[in-house]
Amino acid sequence: QVQLVESGGGLVQTGGSLRLSCAASGRTFSPYVRAWFRQAPGKEREFVAAIRSGGSIYYSDSVKGRFTISGDNAKNTVSLQMNSLTPDDTAVYYCAADDRPSSRSYSSLQRYAYWGQGTQVTVSS
Repeated sequence: QVQLVESGGGLVQTGGSLRLSCAASGRTFSPYVRAWFRQAPGKEREFVAAIRSGGSIYYSDSVKGRFTISGDNAKNTVSLQMNSLTPDDTAVYYCAADDRPSSRSYSSLQRYAYWGQGTQVTVSS
């Protein structure tokens, strides 16, 4: 079994920055794709960013230019650098991963077999 554990959430003021990290543990795991999703209160979980093992990167329009996803294949970690945060970014952020190719979109929740427990990010105005 694969476990994903997020860290780095917290409270920040508008315009501030946070860096989230996600570490994988458990059985030998070579992710094909890793991603970040988020879920605000009363809303559905939504795609934030994804990175493939080959380096291709995808962002949602709402975070493009402000957030940067990066991966360390050797350490089996994925990070999300979040800059210029606004209250609209307040949510629980989830790390997701999968080790299989798929025809499903990287922005689809169903694309990912493994999920972390989430870390809270709160941006105050």
